[in-house]
Amino acid sequence: MTDQKVIEEILEFVWTQREMGKNSIALLLNIDEVKETKADMTTLWALENSGLVHIKDDAITLTSKGEKLAEATVRRHRLAERLLTEVLEIEEKNIEENACSFEHSLSSLVTDSICTLLGHPPTCPHGLPIPRGECCRKFKIEVSPLVQPLKDIEVGQKGRIVFILPRSHSRLDRLASLGIVPGSVIRLHQKQPSFVIEIGETTLAIDSDITKEIYVKREG
Repeated sequence: MTDQKVIEEILEFVWTQREMGKNSIALLLNIDEVKETKADMTTLWALENSGLVHIKDDAITLTSKGEKLAEATVRRHRLAERLLTEVLEIEEKNIEENACSFEHSLSSLVTDSICTLLGHPPTCPHGLPIPRGECCRKFKIEVSPLVQPLKDIEVGQKGRIVFILPRSHSRLDRLASLGIVPGSVIRLHQKQPSFVIEIGETTLAIDSDITKEIYVKREG
């Protein structure tokens, strides 16, 4: 029996090839990620026997059963790309490899939680559509992410610090000495000409780069 990870990987690329108007088996088997799975025609015939794809000559298409599995895999992958890019700020060169690992390990519950955290984004960082999930269908409009960089909240808005992704430990220590730690509530006082925040009874001017590293959940 073909490994589930291999099945998901192949169906994902049948989906993405279709987005580009292609359905060639030869092209599919020549994709680097598909090559890594060691997939061949025997593998594809096994998928057809499982009711996941239709094969005719050099063309491969998804069945309704395969469509659902491919859609879920593509959704996990593209949400993982968003998470790695916007929240974890992983270097672009490392995004794809890590997103591929994520897509095969996320449950539907965790996937929907990530989607909600990110504000039900309509596209991945490359502009490709993210298939909608049940959590998206519960919301008729796009909502702001629950957690976002301090720089993105409105002036006058309060936010509770959820996590900090500093560029250095020394910066983290400096922020901690000012009381800027997870759990603290801060208010964005102004953005121009410099960022000014209020934390407790203290008003501080901070560098704009730092506001990209402090992630808050809006309050009030």
